[in-house]
Amino acid sequence: MYRLLIGVLLCFLWLVPRQARAGDAPYVYQGHSISADSIMDKVIFFAPLYESIVDAYKAELYIKGRINIRKQNKLLKFIPTMFRIRKGVKEYMMETHNELSFTAPNIYDQKVTASAGTANELWDLDGQLPEYFHINIYSSTILYDKLLSPLAANAQKYYDYRIDSVWGPSHNRQYKIRFLPRSKSFQLVGGYMVVSDNVWSIREIRFSGRSEILFFSNHVRMGEVGAPDEFLPLRSDFDVKFKLVGNVIDGTYTAMLTYKDIKQNDASHGVHPSGKSKYDLSDSFTLRCDTNAYTHDIEYFDSFRPLPLTAHEDSLYWQYFLQNDTVKRRRKAKNKRLEFWGGVGDALVSRYTVNLAKVGSVRCSPLINPLALSYSHSNGISYRQDFRYNRLFPGDRLLYIAPRIGYNFTRKEFYWSVNADFDYWPRKRAALHVELGNGNRIYSSDMLDELKAMPDSIFDFDQIHLDYFKDLYFRLWHTWEIVNGLTLDLGLSIHRRTEVERSNFVPVNPGEINGGTDIDMSRYRHTYSSFAPRVRISWTPGQYYYMNGDRKINLYSKYPTLSVDWERGIKGILPGSGKYERVEVDFQHNIPLGLMRDFYYRVGWGKFTNQEELFFVDFANFTRSNLPVGWNDEIGGVFQLLDGRWYNSSREYFRAHATYEAPFLLMRHLNKYTQYVLNERLYFNALLVPHLKPYIELGYGIGTHIFDFGVFVSFANWQYQEVGCKFTFELFN
Repeated sequence: MYRLLIGVLLCFLWLVPRQARAGDAPYVYQGHSISADSIMDKVIFFAPLYESIVDAYKAELYIKGRINIRKQNKLLKFIPTMFRIRKGVKEYMMETHNELSFTAPNIYDQKVTASAGTANELWDLDGQLPEYFHINIYSSTILYDKLLSPLAANAQKYYDYRIDSVWGPSHNRQYKIRFLPRSKSFQLVGGYMVVSDNVWSIREIRFSGRSEILFFSNHVRMGEVGAPDEFLPLRSDFDVKFKLVGNVIDGTYTAMLTYKDIKQNDASHGVHPSGKSKYDLSDSFTLRCDTNAYTHDIEYFDSFRPLPLTAHEDSLYWQYFLQNDTVKRRRKAKNKRLEFWGGVGDALVSRYTVNLAKVGSVRCSPLINPLALSYSHSNGISYRQDFRYNRLFPGDRLLYIAPRIGYNFTRKEFYWSVNADFDYWPRKRAALHVELGNGNRIYSSDMLDELKAMPDSIFDFDQIHLDYFKDLYFRLWHTWEIVNGLTLDLGLSIHRRTEVERSNFVPVNPGEINGGTDIDMSRYRHTYSSFAPRVRISWTPGQYYYMNGDRKINLYSKYPTLSVDWERGIKGILPGSGKYERVEVDFQHNIPLGLMRDFYYRVGWGKFTNQEELFFVDFANFTRSNLPVGWNDEIGGVFQLLDGRWYNSSREYFRAHATYEAPFLLMRHLNKYTQYVLNERLYFNALLVPHLKPYIELGYGIGTHIFDFGVFVSFANWQYQEVGCKFTFELFN
């Protein structure tokens, strides 16, 4: 069927006139002049068809890797993504066997069934390795939107092409086309591809470049013309070099794919079984294998290994088993003191996971981690530390506890929080949530305004500090997805706010209060509480999802998300608790524009009403983050330069945000410095509150593999205010 479609498209393509491009030097073969750009016109024209021609497949994936440590220093063991290095050992051998399934458009599931090697784990480059073996070479982007493919629709704006060689008879001619990036950028690659004449599909492709801190070269061999696996990779030879702070590591991986079942597109594509939602992508996913259950036996690989070991690889295994046997026989008595301090040292500089039998697992980030630092103009310098506890119960029920601590060096404030979730009915995304911690120091201007409106002679204002209050909060709520995309939250919010510096209500002339001035001093306390039931409902039409066992996992939607959040304070439940009502509406949408370009927008409104003895305005959506937030923040939902007091001093707000993200925006990536920029963003943030009509922020940000940086300029009431910046580390995040 698809052969007939290709024929029709070829006839159309030859009829379309083409303009010659400058620098398109012809290649003469058997007396005929051939242009590289004319060949690439056909390859790029057919790429979208070939990209989607395979609807699904199942395959066995074998990966063999060899690691060679060229240079190392004491900093190597501090790198979070590094496997455990054995003393005196420079080379390591690793193998895995996997079950791989694919479902269009770009859904992969890889389940590890066996693993062996001379290292404690397969060095998968912190989860990046599978991306190099899950490649649809006809896609517009490579590595999940990290690289712009030389087969993309607009690739000829960024790549130059030339013919390297031509061979074969006229009915089976093949062209070797080299492609070179026109500018230096981490989003572009260089290499070559071998193209088959007449059908214009790819037989092999090699591309080299850089992704984050890795230099790589990937050689992918495809199936033959007319074979079921014509448009699928059969083998990938992947070379990588890791260079950081004086450490150099080379990696060589070979991946072999053996396909069991290939389904090509047909007329039934998109038709779902009766009674099954079209948004259910469960057939594209399978329950992940328990990594503690698969085999580690080297003899398992001897029985089926599709690619024999070389003599050198076999010697690495032999040396590993010999060393292990020697160590066991010569093992010295344990020095518990050294073991203890060695464990403390690992905890300080390494990310680690502790598995507790029948209890769960605890994961901690390094205690000494400069990458958890951030700087922003409004917040100053901040640092955070995260811990995570997980316990999986039968039926895919999950208990998740996440303590977090942080410190703001600029404001000299310590923050802590504990978030706990218990997913007791994962099929309906039903869960109980608990949050406990200390929030931002909240500003209350109303109390000072009321006191200052009184005669100046009543109080000594040098002894009144009703400006900043510490906030201790407790939230309990229940989440339930009523139908797909429609979620209802019912909960309770409790706050206890205490003065940072205790006030003394000392009259300058005590007789004035008792002499007839009508002042209700009971309203002015050192501690205020609130007790409020809360209801939140959110709706995301067209929510795609899949079932991982009994657990429903939401993926994405083409439509925006609308949420309404309502909270009502009840007077008298807690000492000093007041009456109030809060309502907020939020509308946000992410629109992919293709080729690594995205547009985000968000609009929100909120208001406090019916306030009685509540001097605090604390919104749920319009709030300030007190700890580091990196590139993957609320996508424009944050004001970077807004003074913190504005978040708590206005009873009503309206805000709007827009963000445009693209890899080739303002910088053209023409020199050795700007080539490190991975993404660029343009920000527009606007706020309307009673005394800011409006407040506007304009910003520009860049994201690199090491850090993110943004610069912002603000305007209040149409007047220029200031310029500020934001900086966060992103290495290994």
